[in-house]
Parts: sequence; C-alpha cells; structure tokens
Amino acid sequence: MIEPRWATGGQLTPALRHTLAGHTGTVGAVVCAELDGRPVAVTAGGDATVRVWDLATGQPVGAPLTGHIGRVAAVACAVLYGRPVAVTGGEDGMVRVWNLATGQPAGAPLTGHTGTVWAVACTVLDGRPIAVTGSDDATVRVWDLATGQPVGGPLTGHTIGVRALACTVLNGRPVVVIAGSDDAVLAWDLGTAQPFGAPLSGHKTVWAVACTVLNGRPVAVTGDLDGTVRVWDLGTGQSVGAPLTGHPNMVWAVACTVLNGRPVAVTGGSDGTVRVWDLGTGQPVGTPLAGHTSGVAAVACTVLNGRPVAVTGGSDGTVRVWDLGTGQSVGAPLTGHTKTVLAVACTVLDGRPVAVTDGFDAAARVWNLGTGQPVGTPPAGHTNGVAAVACTVLDGRPVAVTGCGDGTVRVWDLGTGQSVGAPLTGHTKTAWAVACTVLDGRPVAVTGSSDCTVRVWDLGTGQPVGAPLTGHTEGVWAVACTVLDGRPVAVAGDLDATVRVWDLRTGQPVGAPLTGHSGGVVAVACTVLEGQAVAVTSSADCTVRVWDLRTGQPVGAPLTGHTGTVWAVACTVLDGRPVAVTGSDDGTVRVWDLGYLRCIDVWPFWDAVRAVAAVGGWLVAAAGWDIAVFALDSRTQERS
Repeated sequence: MIEPRWATGGQLTPALRHTLAGHTGTVGAVVCAELDGRPVAVTAGGDATVRVWDLATGQPVGAPLTGHIGRVAAVACAVLYGRPVAVTGGEDGMVRVWNLATGQPAGAPLTGHTGTVWAVACTVLDGRPIAVTGSDDATVRVWDLATGQPVGGPLTGHTIGVRALACTVLNGRPVVVIAGSDDAVLAWDLGTAQPFGAPLSGHKTVWAVACTVLNGRPVAVTGDLDGTVRVWDLGTGQSVGAPLTGHPNMVWAVACTVLNGRPVAVTGGSDGTVRVWDLGTGQPVGTPLAGHTSGVAAVACTVLNGRPVAVTGGSDGTVRVWDLGTGQSVGAPLTGHTKTVLAVACTVLDGRPVAVTDGFDAAARVWNLGTGQPVGTPPAGHTNGVAAVACTVLDGRPVAVTGCGDGTVRVWDLGTGQSVGAPLTGHTKTAWAVACTVLDGRPVAVTGSSDCTVRVWDLGTGQPVGAPLTGHTEGVWAVACTVLDGRPVAVAGDLDATVRVWDLRTGQPVGAPLTGHSGGVVAVACTVLEGQAVAVTSSADCTVRVWDLRTGQPVGAPLTGHTGTVWAVACTVLDGRPVAVTGSDDGTVRVWDLGYLRCIDVWPFWDAVRAVAAVGGWLVAAAGWDIAVFALDSRTQERS
C-alpha cells in the first residue's frame, strides 16, 4: 500500500523561526485549514478580532474579519460550495460563517444560542457540511452550512455551559464529543441526535477536547483544569492508560497530529508552555515548548514544508508556530489583532500555507505563514462560494472556468489572475459542475446546476451554445465530457440518482437515462475500456458504477467498499490498463482496475476526500486541508 506524502507548497526552510504577533489580548482559539492551496491558521482572541495567517510567510492574509459584537470565542473551518469557510462563535451568542477567499460573511448569522458560543467544530452529516456549536446556555446546536438552518433541535444534557467539543467517526457514524463546565464529557450520535454510551467520567472541569485514532480505534483526548490530560476509547467509554501529567495547572487547549509516524497530542496550558505527548506510550515527547509569556489558550496542527507544526495562541496576544520535530519556533509572531485571539485555522492559498485568525477585535485576518505578512485582499468576483472548476486553453492561454453559488460561471486567465470577459449568466441556482471540451473546433464549457439544467458555453464569445439541456428532475452535480461514435457528448449526474448523456451538437439526449444508483450521483469521469467509451459514476449510495455509453448498460456489478458518499472520481491509465480513482467521506481513496472491476489499492486519510485528479501515472487527492500526491505507475511516494 502506498502512503501519501503531504503537499504544502511552502518554501520556508526549517531553519527560519517565526512568532506571529499582533493580537493585543489572549489568543484563545486556533484552527488550521487550507485556502487556495496554501495552509493557513485562523486565530480568535480577546481583542475581538479574527485573523487569518499564511503559515509559510507568517503574515496576515487580508484584513480582519469583523461582525461579532464583543469577543470571538471559537473558530472552525469547513468547505462550503467548494470554498474554504471559517465558522466563528462569539460572546454575542452568534455563529457566523466567513468566506476565507473574500473575507466576507457567507450568509446571515446563525442565531439560536442565548449565551457565549465557546466551541465550534465542523464535519459532514449525510453528505452535507455542518457546524456543531456549544454555548454557555448549556446546549449544543447543529447547523446546515449550506442553508444556514438548524439540523434538528438542540442537544441537551449538560447542566452548565459547554466549553469544548470535537467531531469524529465511530462505527461508521459521525459523533460529537462534548465537554462542559459541569465535569461531564458526553458523546452524541449526530445522525440520531441521541447520546452514545455513558458519560466519560474522571475529570473535574474539561475545557479542551480533540479526537484522533490510536491503534485503529477512535479516541478522544481531553484537557482538565486540574492540569491532567486523559485519553478515552470512544468505543468502550474507558480511559486509555493513566492521565498524562506535566502541566502544573489548567490545560486550556488540545490538538492531535502524527509525528514520526506516531499519533501525538499537543496541549497548551495556563503555565505558558506547549507540551507534546506520545499517545501510544503516554510519555512526553521532548521538553515543553516555551516562548509564550502567559497561558496558551489555543492549539491547532498542520503540515508546513512537509513537516508537522503546531500553531498556538496565547494570553500574551501572540500566535506562534512550532516545528514539532525540533521543538523550535518557526518565524516571528503574526501581528495585527488588537485584542484576544480565540481561534485559528490553517489552509493553502496560491501554493502558500496561510492561517486564518479570529478574535475579540471582531475581525478575521489571513496571514502568509512563511513571511509573517498579510496576503492582501483576495480579488472579488463571485458573490457566493465557488462550487466547481475546470481548466482549458483559450486563445493559447491557460484559463480556469468556475461555477458559483450565485449561479454565474466565470472564466479566469491563470497567468494574470484576471477574469476573461463578463460572467456567463443563465443558471438561476448554484453551478455545481463544470467540464471543458472542444465543439466544432471551439473550446466550450459544459455546466450543471441546481436549477436542473445543463448549459453549454462558447468560451471565445461568452455566449450560450443552443438552448439549455433539460430533463433532469433535480440538481445536476456532476458533468464530464467524452466522444461517443465520433460525437462530442456530455455525461451528467443528477441528484435524482440518474445519469444522462447529451449530444452536444444537437442538444438531444443519447438514449434513456442510466439508472441503478439509489442515491444522488455526485461525480462522473469518462475513459475508454476495451475500445468503448465508458462513464464512471459515484453516488451518495457509497457505490461506484461503470457504464457502457453506447449501450447505456452497466459494465458488471457496482464497485463496493466505500462506506460514505463517494464525492470524487478520476480516470487514468496504470501499466497500460484503465483505472478509476475514487475519494469518499469515509476518509479513503480507492483505486479500481476497470478491466477486472476490482479494487487494487486503498489509502486511508484522516479526513473526507472530496476531490481527486489524475494525469498519466500521477494522482492528486485532497482531504480536508491536506493534498497528497502519488506516483501511481512507479508505486512510489512523492512530494509536491
């Protein structure tokens, strides 16, 4: 089995040392994410600001995100409509969603909590991105990020405020682990909204929770105000080993990562130190990381230049980046926030690792982690999240074609970063799918939308080619192009579980819809199998199907093995044989031999895999904020 090597795009050498300074109050929350291909950290603090930091440069990315009234207490990152977003909770009881590319709010605030929102985590439920929030009002609420509406009623059980929560998967089901000021640690099944097992007992007051996998089993790592850290087997509800001791008093923050192939926890305490723990042995890794001049209130982990790093926020108002392998700080502090930073997220933007920070100054900032400088203001264009992208060549120049939540399609010159012509308008809802091909010697884009139509666009003129292709009964979330019997065709996947084939010259359907999936079709790729054009489709029903486009019949039985929605499909050739590569919510990438209709490799990730691409023997897979690059043909691992 091949193991991925993680791509960060950073150029910072391990010798550089940075501390990110700028917050003027306690940094109480940090999370790492990926923005436009760059790892970033998002921090929130007592100065009421949210800041985004580029981890490769160490600089803020854009201006602070403002909107909360009073301090910002929590932050998490997710992907919405294909764009990275930050979800923040504040003293004002509001939950806000921010588009990290534009720095603008994505929709109205999510309201319902009546006290400070201390905790936010993001995950996927039934194929939809959700946020889970905990508050001083002793409730936990689940929010659909696409609609901004609550999912079910509040989760109740705590008698005092909820201070920390984390999401994971247990027995194939999404769960949230919740810690409150009432000493209780509870696990809830997000699908049923029911508690999972008995409370985890042993702590006094828990203010920090993180989840990971230890020896193949999901565990929770909790930090207590008594200075101890405990590891819990979520399947049995029992503690794993003795408490981890070393902090002399309050443990305010916990994050998990992998160091030298072993799962570790990184903790921050009121003593101002950051400590790293080997979860397998229960022993500390190296000496405490010292540098903050007061308590460490937030910790997040990511990968920078191929090395695992921790991003920490402190009561001293600084954000610091630590090389976990050497125990040394990386670069200077990120400065800009004027009050406490309570949250951080990391992502990648334009090949550079960046961090997004959120704090009491009611602003969010984006920072280049390599230089420690802000990364300007991202160019505006789309008015909502970007849901789809495809690339082609127009007039000899490489361009990207993007589909957006506002229904528009835009063409971008990749060399200049400028839009080419006016937006292509016609869709009335989100453009979820984009593919490019050539029609009668002209480059065209084919787009699918929630408005149930497929449209064809002449990229040279910006005009539609013919009328919209109608017949789909629900949103079109996947489109791919190929040639069938000498005719260019588009293959479109519908949330009604059907696949339709369209003749791009005539605008007419080719044969009857392809039926067999029991859930919405969310990904399509095309290739050639034994001289015949075939489509490979994947669905929310967790299966992958291969279709003979000439006959409209399935090729063999469905390919099974994934246990979550299969969001991504790509086709390539390996050792002269056509293969398909699929990515799923179950956190795996699978490689399928299309000739034998069997799985030939499985690679585990620690997050849902939402995108895959393949060319020749190379595969790129995106999971959360990580990008893995594989050399399929040589069966060796590479780093990009």
